[in-house]
Amino acid sequence: MDILMLAAAGPAALGPGEADYSFIGLFFRADIIVKAVMIGLALASIWSWAIILDKQFQLMGLRRKARRFEDDFWAGRSLDDLNNTFAAKPRDPMSRVFAAAMSEWRESKDSTSEGQMLSLRERIDRVMNVAVQREISNLESGLGALASIGSVSVFVGLLGTVWGIMNSFRAIAASRDTNLAVVAPGIAEALFATALGLVAAIPAVIFYNKFSTDISRYAVRLEGYADELSAILSRRIHGRR
Repeated sequence: MDILMLAAAGPAALGPGEADYSFIGLFFRADIIVKAVMIGLALASIWSWAIILDKQFQLMGLRRKARRFEDDFWAGRSLDDLNNTFAAKPRDPMSRVFAAAMSEWRESKDSTSEGQMLSLRERIDRVMNVAVQREISNLESGLGALASIGSVSVFVGLLGTVWGIMNSFRAIAASRDTNLAVVAPGIAEALFATALGLVAAIPAVIFYNKFSTDISRYAVRLEGYADELSAILSRRIHGRR
């Protein structure tokens, strides 16, 4: 019962020499500046992990859909049949690039004279390039936030560290005592702020680099598919297929 009452009362219930150095105790004992730093870093860490989980599931789904689309595309079906399947409701970046190219092809092929066939191919390439860039830009959303969290959190944690050290020196000056019990609370607050900064920054930097690599690989895959589709449509434009 005494333990429960002490926990409910919080750090203030602890007697002299019984300072609470748990995370919660350090937070409640910190001054307003260090508390603001801790809360900001905790929120940044939560935001970072929300982006990480969302981006991870998004990329996993895109790779799975890309495999299915490529299997359908290279299964020997005609472009018109594929267009009827994917144009109405494109499911992923590859199908949207395909739908954009086929839309331009179907709208222009009947009204384009022989001398304008080259211009038609250029328009199709341009439409696909715009679609590819739009899809890659959508995939990169959130990476800027991860980069900012990864670079800024360390410095914000350092601010809390410096402020905690300053509190320690003020406590020493006020008490004129260098006893560890006087210095320890400010040092503990400073180290806790540093730890929170690292907790927020390290995963953000790691996953920013991972997602940048994954998106670059997917961009190469998407651009390669656009080049292959361009070659297929070019052969059809020139009557080879």
